[in-house]
This record gives sequence, C-alpha cells and structure tokens, in this order.
Amino acid sequence: MILLSGKELAEKIKSQIKEELQEFLNKGYRRPSLAVILVGNNPASQIYVNKKIKDCQSVGINSKPFFLPENITQIELLDLIGQLNGDEEVDGILVQLPLPSHINTLEIIEAINPKKDVDGFHPLNVGKLATGRNDGIVPCTPYGIMKLLEYYNIDTFGKDVVVVGASNIVGKPMSLLFLKDEKSTVTICHKNTKDLKSHTLKADILVVAVGKPKLITADMVKEGAVVIDVGINRVDGKIVGDVDFENVSKKVSAITPVPGGVGPMTVAMLLYNTFQAYKNNVIF
Repeated sequence: MILLSGKELAEKIKSQIKEELQEFLNKGYRRPSLAVILVGNNPASQIYVNKKIKDCQSVGINSKPFFLPENITQIELLDLIGQLNGDEEVDGILVQLPLPSHINTLEIIEAINPKKDVDGFHPLNVGKLATGRNDGIVPCTPYGIMKLLEYYNIDTFGKDVVVVGASNIVGKPMSLLFLKDEKSTVTICHKNTKDLKSHTLKADILVVAVGKPKLITADMVKEGAVVIDVGINRVDGKIVGDVDFENVSKKVSAITPVPGGVGPMTVAMLLYNTFQAYKNNVIF
C-alpha cells in the first residue's frame, strides 16, 4: 500500500515556485501579490487564511490581507473587489468561503476578474475547464489531487472513477478533470444517491469529499483501489477524513492520509495558481 503524501509533493512545488520567482526578481520584476479577503470571525476560516498568508510568505509572494467585519454589506465587498480588480499590482484575489448568509456568494465570485480568480471558481474558468480549454485557472483541491496522482505514477486512463460529493469546489471540477481527454469513466455520487456502496465498489479510483467522518468503510471499497480522502473533520480533538483509514488502508493499493494528504496540495496549488496569474500579468 502506497501512502500518498501530499505534504511531500507540496514542499517540492513550493520550492520550485520560490526558485523560479527568484529568477523573475533577479530580472527586475516585482514580487507577486495575493489579496486575501476574510469576512467575519469564523475560527476555521481564520486558521485557513493565516496558513495561506504564511505559505505565501514562505515562497516570496506578498499577501494583502483584508479582514472585514461580519456585517459588511454586499455593495461594500463588491466595491473592494472592484478596486482590487483594477490594481495592476494585485495578481490574485481570494475570498475565503463561506461568506455570511446576507451576502450572495455567487455574485461575489462572479465579480472577481477571472484572470485573478486564483481559486478557479469564476464561471468563465469553470466553463474553460468543462470545455477542455487549457488557459483557465483550475480549482486548487481537484488540481492538487491530479498532481498527486501524477507524482505517484497512478494512471487514470480507462479507469472507473467514483467521486462522492458534488460541490462546486471539489466534486464537480474533480469529475471534469478526470473526464478531460476522455481518460476516465466518471460517476458522481451525492447525498441523494441510492445505495452508495454499489457505486463505490466499482471504483478503481475513489475520491471522497463530503465532510462526514468515516463515511467510507472497508466493505465499500474494492481490493486494490486508489482512495483520495478530501474530508477534514474534527472528532474528539483529532482531524480525520471521510474514510475509515485504519481499515480501508488494509485493502487498497494507495490512499491519502488525513491530515497530510490533500490539504497541503490545496495550498500548494493556490500558490501555483497565484504565480501563474502573476506571470501572465507581468509578461503578457
């Protein structure tokens, strides 16, 4: 059984970004800049944002944090995004989700310049992914998963892939990446899927992104499958995934740990997307 360490690959990606960025700086280019917007005081969101800011600094990317009050109006938030869209020295804009209920999340995402949408959530970037274009920004978590499979030489060609979870952040873009160039046959499952086990048992590659601890048990996974656990849940003070790792790991060929699997790759690909947006901005 291979343990798919996202932490190991993430460090390699960050090292590559740092090295390539130094070459740009040596040529007289400015540093990349990422605007990070956090609305409210959600503790989990604060942890995620602080981690992203720290990782930006570790590779030489400037971060511009905007910590906004919970009661900010939608118009005020849209005004800020408009200013950042027009700032030529801001290469990426990240709005930490979830947003307070009085703010329309879709309208906020659509307001971001697609070229600065380093999360890859803008409809234009989603459309490019859906139509097989290579010039859009790909959502960080699915992108990181594909990089992880590639790093460990896990072939996706002709494989039966089952994605459990149909969110815009992971499930849907994940399925599109597997479908690209008709490489894999993809089944998407969600909370209304009948007899989930009958689907997961068919998977050569199983991706689980639901947010429900130990949803996937050993009897739901076939021998030799590859399992990607995207879930992050806190149970009795510990971080666990959506997969019963202890038992499932005994019958699969490869599996991601939680923590240390998909999580580090998500942040690494955020830095990667920001650096790509920067290069497109300063060069073209």
